[in-house]
Amino acid sequence: MAKIYVLQHHPVESLANIADALEGAALAWQYVRVDQGQPVPASMKGAGGLIVMGGPASVYQTDRYPWLRDEMRLIEDAMKMNLPVLGICLGAQILAAALGAKVERNPSGKEIGWHPIRLSDSAEEDRLMRGLPATMTPFHWHGDIFELPLGAVSLASSDKTPCQAFRHGDKVYGLQFHIEVTREGVAAMANAFAKDLVRENIPADRMMAQAAEFLPPLEKISETVFTRWASPIQGMS
Repeated sequence: MAKIYVLQHHPVESLANIADALEGAALAWQYVRVDQGQPVPASMKGAGGLIVMGGPASVYQTDRYPWLRDEMRLIEDAMKMNLPVLGICLGAQILAAALGAKVERNPSGKEIGWHPIRLSDSAEEDRLMRGLPATMTPFHWHGDIFELPLGAVSLASSDKTPCQAFRHGDKVYGLQFHIEVTREGVAAMANAFAKDLVRENIPADRMMAQAAEFLPPLEKISETVFTRWASPIQGMS
């Protein structure tokens, strides 16, 4: 069975609901704990896909985090082999950078908590996004934005972030937002990155209360999107 590499950058930013979709597709995965010093694999040989998770680093901090370059090389290798790639939050930013797009601090400020996004017209025909609600309210925790990579298709936007999701080719996806989160995951992020909430004047208890409203519809969306992402790998296994 072809395993999926999962690059993890922080303990609280794990697969969460993505794991349910992978299990449903009978796929195995292997975490690479970059945050604990585990080396990024040199190639995708023997693997069926790549997932790059979120984290507190920024793509332009390659001197501070040299593993960013290693991850971009692995993404390039995955694309050369025509393997499915999924980037979440920081992972989407690393993916955009690997595709030559500019990543920078968002001049509109950080986007943290529950904020609506709008799907683009292109999403109506997209393999992952077709049939989803035109607007939804996922979870966010990011201060950087990226330009749409050359040759990519923009799939979603929000008031603060012009490009919230994109597809490159037919198997490579970047999602700036979080639809994979669970209530426990939101609480863990609120605890781990509490200074961000204080700086942005966002009450953690209100953010957690909103989770009860927004998570139930997101769980269905999450299952749909990630099951569709995994389907080409399931066909290879």
